Amino acid sequence: MHGGDVLKYIYRSGLLGISILLFGLLLLTSAAAVSASEQPDIKAAPSKQGVANETCLSCHASPGMQTTLPSGEILNLTVDAEVFDNSIHGQQGYACVQCHVDITEFPHRPLKAETRRDVSLLYYQNCARCHQDKYDSTLDSVHQNALEEGNEEAALCVDCHGFHNVTDPTTPMTRSAETCAQCHSQIFAEYSESVHGSALIGEGNPDVPTCIDCHGVHNVSGPSNTDFHLFSPQLCAECHADEELMAKYGISTNVFNSYLSDFHGTTVIFEQQFEGQETNKPVCVDCHGVHNMKKVDDAESKVIRQNLIITCQRCHPEATSNFADSWLGHYEPNLQKFPAVYLVDLFYSIFIPAVLGFMVLFVFGDATRRLIIRRREKKDE
Repeated sequence: MHGGDVLKYIYRSGLLGISILLFGLLLLTSAAAVSASEQPDIKAAPSKQGVANETCLSCHASPGMQTTLPSGEILNLTVDAEVFDNSIHGQQGYACVQCHVDITEFPHRPLKAETRRDVSLLYYQNCARCHQDKYDSTLDSVHQNALEEGNEEAALCVDCHGFHNVTDPTTPMTRSAETCAQCHSQIFAEYSESVHGSALIGEGNPDVPTCIDCHGVHNVSGPSNTDFHLFSPQLCAECHADEELMAKYGISTNVFNSYLSDFHGTTVIFEQQFEGQETNKPVCVDCHGVHNMKKVDDAESKVIRQNLIITCQRCHPEATSNFADSWLGHYEPNLQKFPAVYLVDLFYSIFIPAVLGFMVLFVFGDATRRLIIRRREKKDE
């Protein structure tokens, strides 16, 4: 082979190698694209509209459109265009394909879901594409913990907010409580008859707490979390330490302050500083109830005078009626309420400082006298 032929051979071989390399890279890129389309990236930004909603609704607006899942359950595929248009997503101009990012072709790929619940589990993470901060908050919630422990019925984004009918979860105010009632119906029944729930549901009072005010919105916590119980007085304080709000209903904010100053409140505050210590010290909900709180003058209230002994005996089994009678009910003694206690307290608040002050003066005077006598004796010597 001549020198020129060798150069031509090398040149042709190089071109062939480069072509093979480029073809291989093209195949890898295509495979990665197909894989990505099969499992949507929940952290990616939402795609542009692409396919118009009218294209999707040309089929999915048809009444009675459905499919049978492997479990035998019927999955409704009909979308009410008016309901979607009135939803938050519809009003903001979002397209179907911005949530259904796995649908990129027609006919659609077979749905990878055995049951209707699998459909929710398959799609709920798509919410993170726009609501990453909210999604991250759910990761430490009791719902997410239950899901990770294998409870597939634990609440997901779509269980609370819906699919195509997403609306403002705070309007009306009862909506959040009614949403929780879908799973927690027994608790909702107790809440609806409580002092808070009856004011919200029966009167439409916007000042009372709903489920999310105490338990959180996306980072939902509950009594299964020890810290939630221990720190619950701080939740109550958000309303009951608000002077302006309490003044509207003639409730003293001293209710909260008096709790912090008595034995129960002092020990709870103390133990908050040392995590890991066991505690059975009562917080607000231990005496007043959790979801079934009543007005303090309600016959069913746990803290009304005739029922108080039963409440106290939960922690103090040997307590008698005199034990409960000593409770002042979060009130500071005055001449109108508990005058005897007020006068005794006033007496000691004057008597004790006077005695201590007299003793200080006595000791100071005695020490001065002794010092003067000692100096005189030294002079006489």
